[in-house]
Amino acid sequence: MQSMHPAQPLLGLPPLVLGCLAMTWFVWGSSYLIVRLALDGFAPFMLMSTRFLAAGGLLLAWQLARGARLPSVLEWRNALIIGTLMLGGGMGGVAFAEQTVPSGLVVAFIAVVPMLVILIGLAFNVYPRRGEVVAVGVGFLGVLMLTRGAGLKGSPAGLLAICLGSLGWSLGSVLSQRRFKLAPGAIGFATQMICGGITLFGMSWWTCEAWTWPGSSSVWWAWAFLVIFGSLVAFSAYMLLLARTSTSIATSYSLVNPLVGLGLGVTVGGEVVSPWEWASASVILGGVLLLFLSRRGES
Repeated sequence: MQSMHPAQPLLGLPPLVLGCLAMTWFVWGSSYLIVRLALDGFAPFMLMSTRFLAAGGLLLAWQLARGARLPSVLEWRNALIIGTLMLGGGMGGVAFAEQTVPSGLVVAFIAVVPMLVILIGLAFNVYPRRGEVVAVGVGFLGVLMLTRGAGLKGSPAGLLAICLGSLGWSLGSVLSQRRFKLAPGAIGFATQMICGGITLFGMSWWTCEAWTWPGSSSVWWAWAFLVIFGSLVAFSAYMLLLARTSTSIATSYSLVNPLVGLGLGVTVGGEVVSPWEWASASVILGGVLLLFLSRRGES
């Protein structure tokens, strides 16, 4: 009688990694819409600052209550560097750009993140698999197709913000793996969010944002979603992915998020999807599938 082999993890990935991917794909995919709702009551940098300070403070308090040790001075320094790049630059840039740049153009820029991560990784002698490069290229092509003809215009300041934001997020993602190690586990995620929130608060002060108290309940619901799901859940999931899998897999959210946005537009917004958009979505899905198949074949 032949021995039974244990079932292989889906696409060669353990359930925890698959769950984290789902969080970054679907929660962040819906966050572009939620950010726009929250910007009705918050200035952009203040929105991101309060979001990450609240999430980081809650996570740190929970970890300390469970007996975790406080991070060292070096780990706080690393959290400040990575938090400034990823949250100050990345999330701050997105929030600022969404005031004057269409969502289609924002997601097109964010779709460049896997390519930027690959290029930055070369400086640390991290060479991607050939299949990963092809897959990322196919997915990016699909995103460009999806945003074609969608009014790709924006203010120079908004375009500069999203460019710098994408670069900061990509650089921070690589440095968190290769150079500036955070405190282990959730404590590291918490310190990064706290430091990033402080940086964003400084950006809000430096740009003289109006610090108003939102009066709309819908704005507060949007803010709460960003704190709980967009930060505590999805951001922590992303940092875990960076620690447990390749950067190409971790940043695959930037290719999938436009599809989630498209699905929300159809199901929630009542939008009509053209044949071209369906074709674009198919190309993106093809790129994502190639990414996971290339990893499975060469692992």
